[in-house]
Amino acid sequence: MDMEHPAEPSNIDSELIVVQEASRLVTDVIDLDQSIRRILRLLSHLHGLNRGRVLLTEGDDPKLITIKYSYGLTAEEINKGKYKAGEGVTGYVYKTGKIALVQDIDEEEKYLTRAVSRKILPNEMMAYIAVPILWGEKTIGVLAVHRLRKRKRPFQRDISLLKVIATLIGQRLRIEEMVASRTADLESKNQLLINKMESRGAAYGIIGQSHLLQEAVQQAFLVAQTNTNVLLQGESGTGKELFARMIHMASERSGGALININCAAIPNSLIESELFGYERGAFTGAVASKIGRIEMASGGTLFLDEIADLELALQAKLLRVIEYKTIQRVGGTKDIAVDIRIVSASHKDLQIAVQENQFRLDLFYRLNVFPLQIPALRERRGDIRLLAQHFLNKSNGEFSREIKFSGDALAALERYAWPGNVRQLENVIKRLLLLSDQGVIDGHLVEDVLAHEISSETLISHATHNAQPDTSFGDLRPYMKVVPDQVDAIQEALRKQRGNKTRAAMSLGLTPRQLSYRMSKLKIISD
Repeated sequence: MDMEHPAEPSNIDSELIVVQEASRLVTDVIDLDQSIRRILRLLSHLHGLNRGRVLLTEGDDPKLITIKYSYGLTAEEINKGKYKAGEGVTGYVYKTGKIALVQDIDEEEKYLTRAVSRKILPNEMMAYIAVPILWGEKTIGVLAVHRLRKRKRPFQRDISLLKVIATLIGQRLRIEEMVASRTADLESKNQLLINKMESRGAAYGIIGQSHLLQEAVQQAFLVAQTNTNVLLQGESGTGKELFARMIHMASERSGGALININCAAIPNSLIESELFGYERGAFTGAVASKIGRIEMASGGTLFLDEIADLELALQAKLLRVIEYKTIQRVGGTKDIAVDIRIVSASHKDLQIAVQENQFRLDLFYRLNVFPLQIPALRERRGDIRLLAQHFLNKSNGEFSREIKFSGDALAALERYAWPGNVRQLENVIKRLLLLSDQGVIDGHLVEDVLAHEISSETLISHATHNAQPDTSFGDLRPYMKVVPDQVDAIQEALRKQRGNKTRAAMSLGLTPRQLSYRMSKLKIISD
């Protein structure tokens, strides 16, 4: 049942919840009807945007739209919801691609009251909002809702939110269409997509066969066929730059340049001129004009790494670039047209940055059109052996050696938590190769090298898991030998965590497998 009088949102938290959940739903591999219905349900329950509906073309007739997805409508109401292009308010939005706001449906003659009878609506002044669902310059459908007129929440806030949701729904519809067209002649759609993504991913240095990685590769390849802005999310060292390169090379923009800029690596005093360029005489030392990174990326892709570190003033200028597709060089007055697709990345949570007023909400909406989560290495342990062998082959070629792994060496690598992810693994493999003098890297060498990794790694791993180490266990390293003195600390950790081995292991700085191994060796029985 729709909530006609929901609590008024006091801040942007509810908007972030809706956008975050909608972003997740449009990328999740779930039923399309269920995905869109959940989004419409969120709009109703959190914002009072009731009886949401998505109207799309009917069959092969491009001039007729019908209600395909809805929340809060009966089957009879859905069947009545058919409009020709230009017919009524909904048809007007579909035909023109413009937003329609009817503040009082009883006073608007173009409002047809076709699908939803006025009799079942609240006996109050009722408004109607309809926004186009666009693909590029083409309108492919309409997203429409009802809301009470006399609410404190401004209409503009609702319209802005609905525009974002319409964009997300449009992307999901487009991706669904692309998936269907690419797999129509295959007996097993998912298997072939996974196989294709494996081969394409490997071509760009993305190594692994785990489900999480292949799902990310699949989504990256699908979105690459569009001009949609992509936000890559994941911990440091997970390979976000490789994904950005793959998205660029797999797109129609591959003939243009891929321009990378790390927003955290350039001082604030220089980053504006790096991004936008400058004119001669703009500042001391500007003896000639210089083209900025954004201008260099025109016709191609701009990859903004660590976007969360971009200062607020530049965030506003970047938003203007996205909206108007023009830039002005530092010291210049001329608008320069640019045609870019932005792929951004951050290991920080941008939604937290928004809540802390460190990142603009409107820029977050524009960058987060298609969020793509890159899994941490500990979430795809099955790929560690494959990656280790890949990096060993690479290092053998670099140093003209022929070193091999022993079985226990690979097992030791697989057990480690890898807080630094793939980047850390590559560095460790290179170090192992340089330290090996017998032609084989064995398990003892691996454990010795891992035991001497920087001391902050354990803290990094704990922070990642939102857990704090139990100092009673001392300065234990993941691969120290099992000794009887550890019995009391292990039993205490198990008691504190009520027998939960996973949490007990985290509190001790161990993986669950390492804890189980120690419990077996020390003959510790958990209740």
